[in-house]
Amino acid sequence: MTTEGEYESVLCVKPDVNVYRIPPRATNRGYRAADWKLDAPDWTGRMRITAKGKVAYIKLEDKVSGELFAQAPVQEYPGIAVETVNDSSRYFVLRIQDDNGRSAFIGVGFGDRGDAFDFNVALQDHFKWVKQENEIIKNAQAVDSGPKLDLGFKEGQTITLNIGQGKKRDKPRPQSSGGLGLLPPPPGGKIAPPPSSSNHNTVQPSVGVTQIGCLLELDSSNSNTVVQSNPSSELWGDFSAPASSVPPPAPRQDPTSGNWVQF
Repeated sequence: MTTEGEYESVLCVKPDVNVYRIPPRATNRGYRAADWKLDAPDWTGRMRITAKGKVAYIKLEDKVSGELFAQAPVQEYPGIAVETVNDSSRYFVLRIQDDNGRSAFIGVGFGDRGDAFDFNVALQDHFKWVKQENEIIKNAQAVDSGPKLDLGFKEGQTITLNIGQGKKRDKPRPQSSGGLGLLPPPPGGKIAPPPSSSNHNTVQPSVGVTQIGCLLELDSSNSNTVVQSNPSSELWGDFSAPASSVPPPAPRQDPTSGNWVQF
């Protein structure tokens, strides 16, 4: 039954419905609409189907004033509260009840077959929702009644967490493909600058003396002057020796002097 605080929702409204007084059922085979006086309905009005909680109510009301003529509480469908007839899809048998609990069976019919279809679907959808709600409540109760999983620590039980103590993996070093590999660049990717020209220990070779010595050697047999030059000893000194021990370079001779031999 309904409980206090539940709201009432409207499922379907049909403006035209006929109500018939039906004879008692003669056999167990069901009702037949042909046994009713279909051309002379006993009452005509509108039908409003509402739901409050899990119970649906079929209310027969006056078209103008909205006064309640009769209502049929429906707790399940199909069931005894709403039955179909054997010879038509537009007529049904309702079990109506008053406030004192007295009940009676009446026949209702729709002039349009579409209205009868909407009436049938509205009741089916409501009780389909009721069935789903019952299954959800049943599953929730089954979960609550089952054994609960205890994930708490037992007495004396401890755990150890290693955070930030993992082994560092060494990056693999590139291996050279040949036997003699190139040396890696110096740290920082910078190349050392060349030695400054202000170093006085560096000896610059005299280009003029070397050229003169080479020309004199070409005609050494015809000349009485012998020029002995040792470029390795005169032009290149010992870099490890002090600057005072390096002999001064030979003076540059003028090509117009007599050292030149005419060919």
